[in-house]
Amino acid sequence: MLDWNLLSIITFFPLLGALFILVIPQNDKEVSKRNSRSVALWTSLITFVISLILLFNFDSSSSSYQFLERVVIADGLMTYQMGVDGISILFIVLTTFLMPFCILASWESVKDRVESFMIAFLVLETLIIGTFCALDIVLFYLFFESVLIPMFIIIGVWGGERKVYSAFKFFLYTLLGSVLMLAAMIFIYTSTGSTDLIVISETLDLSNSSQYFLWLAFFCSFAVKLPMWPVHTWLPDAHVEAPTSGSVILAAILLKMGGYGFLRFSLPLFPEASHYFAPFVFALSVIAIIYTSLVAYVQEDIKKLIAYSSVAHMGFVTLGIFTFTAQGIEGAIYQMLSHGLISAALFICVGVIYDRLHTRKIADYGGLVSIMPNFAIFFMIFTMANVALPGTSGFIGEFLTVIAAFSVSKPVAIFAAIGVILSAMYGLSLYKNVVFGKITNETIELLGDLTIREKLILFPLAALIIFFGLFPAPILGVISVSSNSLVSFLDIPSISLTEAK
Repeated sequence: MLDWNLLSIITFFPLLGALFILVIPQNDKEVSKRNSRSVALWTSLITFVISLILLFNFDSSSSSYQFLERVVIADGLMTYQMGVDGISILFIVLTTFLMPFCILASWESVKDRVESFMIAFLVLETLIIGTFCALDIVLFYLFFESVLIPMFIIIGVWGGERKVYSAFKFFLYTLLGSVLMLAAMIFIYTSTGSTDLIVISETLDLSNSSQYFLWLAFFCSFAVKLPMWPVHTWLPDAHVEAPTSGSVILAAILLKMGGYGFLRFSLPLFPEASHYFAPFVFALSVIAIIYTSLVAYVQEDIKKLIAYSSVAHMGFVTLGIFTFTAQGIEGAIYQMLSHGLISAALFICVGVIYDRLHTRKIADYGGLVSIMPNFAIFFMIFTMANVALPGTSGFIGEFLTVIAAFSVSKPVAIFAAIGVILSAMYGLSLYKNVVFGKITNETIELLGDLTIREKLILFPLAALIIFFGLFPAPILGVISVSSNSLVSFLDIPSISLTEAK
């Protein structure tokens, strides 16, 4: 099976499902909607199974790219080159794992243009997977930027009252940030004569001043995508207006493309510039962790609160990456994977109560524990994970990044640790106001608890969050060799946490 071009299969298989939805007969509208949902669900499930085959055949003891596929196209102007290592493979699995939950979460809430909605999500899945697989800078850019199109449509068509404004703000922010990256890629091509990332990493020889300008060009794109403070303002609007599934994939996957970009391009291609700008990144990371946590605390909209908390958690990611230690890089990757599960679960929980009450205002809730006890239990698990409670996956990533930061800069680590306290402040306040207290809204008494479909969505997420909080070794074992290889390339002596064990 290793000769079957698994990366191409897993990347483009969702497109096959999208094409199948296009040819579904439209004679009976309800039957067409039901068939479209079923095709999208089965397509996403099969894609997930293929990703597991990929993972089970992955050699975690090697830092080299695996499952390589290479075809020269456009007279050598670019190559169709795909491959994965320990840094990228788990993001592919996370994407394919969450996509069926996105389909299920929109099963009843999306009632208009269902066929188009499912096609948009399947196309989005292809583009995201392609981003994590691409080993050609032109191919990466095409996948990386094309993600904006289906996401723009999802927000702009199926979003809330200010959907058009939010969709354009999301599109323009992320597109403008990537224009400089495209210019930098053109410069790299003219310098090396290749778009092959492997060749570029071996032949690229730049002066420090050139590295600084190129690093900043890539930084503009990845910082907006992550997003980092102060270019984060598009995220709360996009989250609030996006449908539940859109918020899930936006927070769980799309934000991680920025962190992945730092690991795949900024550090290995521009090591001197990365060292030079590390204090600058530390400052932005600490501001993001503290400032956006305080902003989250005063939010009245549940979705906005979770959106601002995502910015704070991504601050730990950039903090860990730019410690240039294996422990920090492992912590950053773990944080991104863990946040993918936690943020997905939290936004699905918001969707559950929004579908019943059609409001996201925190003040409109209260007393849910007596009406929806099962929901209260799941929401508690996800909230505790979001505030990095030990025993949940959220604790591992933040702990590793803070420890790594402490070895580099004690003041930075102390300020970052304050963010953990602030996350508990806004997280527990949200849970108290939504779940406990007296029922002030009479409509709440008419709400029903979780349905079987909703339990099937939330239970696997809760189980994985607890499992990886107690047993982080499966994830660390996959990423440790690649993170150590990256650190050794940066010429900084370090030892992986897993190796220390």
